[in-house]
Amino acid sequence: MHQVRLFFIALQFFTRLPIPGWVGFEAAWLQHASRYFPLVGVVVAAIAAAVYYAAALVLPAPMAAVLSTAASIYITGAFHEDGFADTCDGLGGGMTKERALEIMKDSRVGAYGAIGIVCMLAAKLSALAMLPPRVAVAALFVAHPLSRLAATALIWKLDYVRGEGKAKPLAQQMTTAEFAIAALTCLLPATYILITDAMTPAAMLAAISAATLAALWLGRLFVRRLGGYTGDCLGAVQQLAEALIYIAVLATLGHGAWNA
Repeated sequence: MHQVRLFFIALQFFTRLPIPGWVGFEAAWLQHASRYFPLVGVVVAAIAAAVYYAAALVLPAPMAAVLSTAASIYITGAFHEDGFADTCDGLGGGMTKERALEIMKDSRVGAYGAIGIVCMLAAKLSALAMLPPRVAVAALFVAHPLSRLAATALIWKLDYVRGEGKAKPLAQQMTTAEFAIAALTCLLPATYILITDAMTPAAMLAAISAATLAALWLGRLFVRRLGGYTGDCLGAVQQLAEALIYIAVLATLGHGAWNA
């Protein structure tokens, strides 16, 4: 029952979705709720996939991709997109660690953030729109939990650099066992997708490689520029990993422009 409570706490923290009243709340639970961050991604994927499926019955794939993405943004309150934009602003405009952190804390969106969010959304929407519908739905169930696992890896391995912040309760030390639980929640939908042939093994491997690349590259960048991570950095990793997963899956289909 305690594990169920931790999942609902994570769901409440990372989405707009209501949780049952009996769950209750204790501040200490937030410290251990990050293990279910990828499982929250499964819930978001289920809603996004349902919207995509329903829309694709009567609308072209590009519109289904737009509506699905809009649904996921609404459900999460643009939490991760905001972090991505703030990170682009901070790392783009801050020459020192202190200045970068100051910019990232500013609620206003600058040029780097605006350009970054437009390019990121364009990449996600374009890739989703060009995937066959069955593969697109499968990709949603891979990308949302796996991209959140990539962000969780920062909590597991790096230091939180702010004295205070919305993500600080989640940014306490994460054990290897807790990270293993997070990884398991990604493994379950991925296994089902492979068993049902909704995605090829090559596409799944490409998706995992893309998420790993996003976590490793941004993790090293954050350590070099900031000395660790912030809550905005978690959003940046999640968004980049999600976009790269869609692109990687699309790349395995052999639809390159020179092959057209």
